Amino acid sequence: MKVQNITDINKFFEVVDQCKGRVELVTGEGDRLNLKSKLCQYVSMANIFSNGEIPELEIVAHEKEDIDRLIAFMMNN
Repeated sequence: MKVQNITDINKFFEVVDQCKGRVELVTGEGDRLNLKSKLCQYVSMANIFSNGEIPELEIVAHEKEDIDRLIAFMMNN
């Protein structure tokens, strides 16, 4: 799924941390970074975070309830 205009990165990672299954960020090169890993969170955001907003990311969540949780975050924030 594509997620857009994340302005509250801390809240985004709180939601990711609540997910039960694997949540991955797909890079432009097709690599998949495990967003449940704090190290991957810092590395991935350092590369794409600018001006306090993340314009668009491709995220893969493997559990339906995690997908629902991420969609709810995007709709409410």
